[in-house]
Amino acid sequence: MIDVQNQIDHRNINVDKVGVKDIRYPITVMDKTNRFQHTVASINMYVNLPREFKGTHMSRFIEILNEFHGDLDIREFSTILEAMQRRLQAQSAHIEICFPYFMKKLSPVTESAGLMEYVCRVSGSLDSKTGYDLILEVNVPITTVCPCSKEISMQGAHNQRGTVSLAVRFKRFIWIEDLVRLVECSASCEVYSVLKRPDEKYVTEKAYANPKFVEDVVRDIAQQLKSDPNVLWFKVDVENFESIHNHSAYACIQRHK
Repeated sequence: MIDVQNQIDHRNINVDKVGVKDIRYPITVMDKTNRFQHTVASINMYVNLPREFKGTHMSRFIEILNEFHGDLDIREFSTILEAMQRRLQAQSAHIEICFPYFMKKLSPVTESAGLMEYVCRVSGSLDSKTGYDLILEVNVPITTVCPCSKEISMQGAHNQRGTVSLAVRFKRFIWIEDLVRLVECSASCEVYSVLKRPDEKYVTEKAYANPKFVEDVVRDIAQQLKSDPNVLWFKVDVENFESIHNHSAYACIQRHK
């Protein structure tokens, strides 16, 4: 049969990334408490395409994914990328895995148990010239109270829920739970899935006593990461979904160490 993908393309233009997106696939993730956690990921896989080839072989991405079924975790990323390079005859290979990660969390007073969802992403790339790269990202919901509102108001202060996106490059394996905890400790207060009335009182009063702008949150997180010798690079994005404005408040810090 004629292999159209391997035919010569005469436009003389390299393609940076070509592949498959949004593959829903079961994966196993390292869990600090329970050793392993089973979840379902959305997976993107790409390689570069040299200018002389008309197309890549899309089915090979799925074949490679199926070969690593049951072993699809951070520790195997470099091996998967090597297989993509070899099978697709590419100089660079990329894989992105986005998945929900669940952590059991007790409410602060009544210790009512609930599961919190944190959306995580692992992005890996392998290039013949620049080598291997891996980034772990966690997205964590938080609560903040506006310092300005508290300062100028005789009663109360406006608060809002926000989201922190924290991405890191690291030397040694790093736990998702540790990144989540770092973020939550930098907010006015944490977010919980289950709150009884005593818990709600505690959360409200804790946040009010600890007001923070997005600038405060992003700086507090960056300060901790700067002192962590295991972290090589980080990017922190904080977005507050303002309760009294028709816009969000946003701050970002990115640093190479």
